[in-house]
Amino acid sequence: MKTILFAFGAMLVLAACATTNPGTPTISATANRLPTAAPADAPTLLPEEAVPFSQAEWKTNFKKHTLPFSEIISGGVPKDGIPALGQPRFVSTVDASAWLKDSEPVISFENNDSARAYPLQILIWHEIVNDTVGGLPIAVTFCPLCNSSIVFDRTVAGEATTFGTTGKLHYSDLVMYDRATESWWQQLTGVAIVGDRVGTQLKFLPSQVVAFGDFKARFPDGQVLSKETGHSRAYGQNPYVGYDASTPFLYNGPPTPGTLHPTDCIVTLVIGDTAMAYPYRVLADKRVVNDTLAGQDLVVFWKGGTNSALDARSIASGRDIGATGVFNRNVSGKRLTFVTDGDKIKDTETGTEWDILGRGISGALAGQQLAPLVHGNYFWFAWAAFRPDTRIYEAQ
Repeated sequence: MKTILFAFGAMLVLAACATTNPGTPTISATANRLPTAAPADAPTLLPEEAVPFSQAEWKTNFKKHTLPFSEIISGGVPKDGIPALGQPRFVSTVDASAWLKDSEPVISFENNDSARAYPLQILIWHEIVNDTVGGLPIAVTFCPLCNSSIVFDRTVAGEATTFGTTGKLHYSDLVMYDRATESWWQQLTGVAIVGDRVGTQLKFLPSQVVAFGDFKARFPDGQVLSKETGHSRAYGQNPYVGYDASTPFLYNGPPTPGTLHPTDCIVTLVIGDTAMAYPYRVLADKRVVNDTLAGQDLVVFWKGGTNSALDARSIASGRDIGATGVFNRNVSGKRLTFVTDGDKIKDTETGTEWDILGRGISGALAGQQLAPLVHGNYFWFAWAAFRPDTRIYEAQ
């Protein structure tokens, strides 16, 4: 734990010194989102209270908030102390291969035949990338303390905004702010918790955390976030050494329910009012889970070969935790059943082989894309703090 705290402190010091494919689905205005415990259009405002931190650098309306300020704590850095990226540069998968190992984790996102990879070795130092992909303004976010990678549509009230870091945490999770009104937003739920936009819900967009090698195999012409960010950081190094086998840091939330370890990796899915968590340790054993949740037929894939970003000092040397994908298993009106065949994932109805990104790569349905479902890859403690009603999937 001392190693983790030392590394985390070093990261804070550094942060504070900040200076295409045919058939690719288009993200529509009706893309899935993860609902919160309370309706985002009916926030319950708390009585006005004294603000226990400096307001000098903020134009936030602190009279509006939906949780006690005592639950929001300092992460050790000031506003924008961890610098979000606002004008990201990109390189080809060939150029990125010179410094990005095939087993390193990246956030994969595609829209309108544009595919981009955001390496966690960069996100771990910046936490937010404001970008536009295929004409869609997005915010790519990563909270290292919760191991939560989420992509949002950054359109709010009909206009695109950009997001920065507040330097604050709630239940160990990143608290962002929008630069239009400086309202504060919870990363894990996508809901504004302080300011004029309190209660507003950001739209979650389908994305995956996969190995860079899997991204470039699927999208050889895809783009990769460049290390030329305008900031000097130890990209490739993990400042949270051993954190994914430790206990939550800067966490002041409720006790973590269930039998999972707080930092066990999980895949989460919400359909209607039903929340489900699929533990990585179960998925690593089964590799494919065919399921139906609240009437939605789905499949969860798991594939080995993706490093943890929060294990070893060098992310490229992190232990293999694998990667996941969650998809609708209905194709052209037919419900498919998926199985493993050696190292391959196939469906029993057509014998088609599928990759971790849900693409048919050989067989009758080669070239077909399974419809991705919005899901999350988090530490269990972080998700459970906001959705304690979550069911945990157990091997059948």
